Amino acid sequence: MDAFLEVRAGETPTPAREVRAGLALHALPPPALAALSADPRMHSPLDVEGWALEVFTMKRFAPLIAPAKLLRDFPATRCYLIGVSGGRDSIALLDLLLGFGYEKLVVCHLDHRLRDAASRADARFVEKVARNLGLDCEIGSVDVGALAKRCKLSIETAARFARLAFFVEVARRRRCSRIFLAHHADDLVETALLNLFRGASPGGMAALRQVSIHRVGKTKLTIIRPLLAVWRKEIDGYIRQQRLEFREDKTNARLNSSRNRIRHRVLPNIGKTFGRDVRRPIWRTAVIWADEEALLDSMLPSAGAKLAVTSLRKLSVALQRRALLRWLQQRKTPNITFDLVEKIRALLEPSSLTAKVNLPGNRHVRRRSRKIFIEG
Repeated sequence: MDAFLEVRAGETPTPAREVRAGLALHALPPPALAALSADPRMHSPLDVEGWALEVFTMKRFAPLIAPAKLLRDFPATRCYLIGVSGGRDSIALLDLLLGFGYEKLVVCHLDHRLRDAASRADARFVEKVARNLGLDCEIGSVDVGALAKRCKLSIETAARFARLAFFVEVARRRRCSRIFLAHHADDLVETALLNLFRGASPGGMAALRQVSIHRVGKTKLTIIRPLLAVWRKEIDGYIRQQRLEFREDKTNARLNSSRNRIRHRVLPNIGKTFGRDVRRPIWRTAVIWADEEALLDSMLPSAGAKLAVTSLRKLSVALQRRALLRWLQQRKTPNITFDLVEKIRALLEPSSLTAKVNLPGNRHVRRRSRKIFIEG
């Protein structure tokens, strides 16, 4: 690995120390090198970490993400997990976070056992990266193919559930409830279209949020996605600029998954039809929906085991649906559909002759004494 520059307060520049401040001198663009040589502080002890941030806030060489807000909301002095697949996105995020001063990172990698030797090689690569950086590392393994078959899920959905379960387990064991993930703007666009075609609400289309909280059992996991406004091509440029090594997943080019078909066929064809890049408008729409979802959620009344019919009737139709959806989700109801919510919403009408709606798993929603509740 090329020598990196690390300078601590009171020390002179020493080019042979391990990376922590973050920038390889050979990777700096020429204007940044010129700024470095012209900076009078180069002739005296300096804080390279602070200087590096100054260089990368130059207009032409802006950072992929703004460090000020990230550091304010999530101080670098705390411990964080970071999901690292070994691909370019997660490797770029890891490098960025180290450059911003996040040193208490626990690298987390789950082997999905989908690509045999290549999957095992990914795990070894991530383990080596963590070791070279002096970071703790957690490697897990799940047969995602078998899980998908057993639970009748798509490979992508089973993989997502497996990763979340792995992250939650590491969070519980490490007592570290925050994790960085490298989802980016293209991921948000692809997810929005996937969920749209599945009939999701605006909330489902804005499923990827910059900050989201997941509760599994007694463990709460805060997911942080700093790259959600960064495009894949920008990450590619950063990888080249920093000369970072990464693993290439060849299955990303195959058309056997819905996401890959969206990425390689649907989006290019839509762009060709309209004569312009449609990803940015879709991204903006998803971001707007995410913000509006948060507002609508804040307007919902608190709900107990029983819902008051009179109170629900006073809400708008949109809030009625949202309140019923959240109520069902809190009661671990599987396979919640639009039709199911509408059937339950019909129980609010005084003229309704129906007093019971069937739920999966031999349970029922009933209306009795102006209350809606679940039995079974």
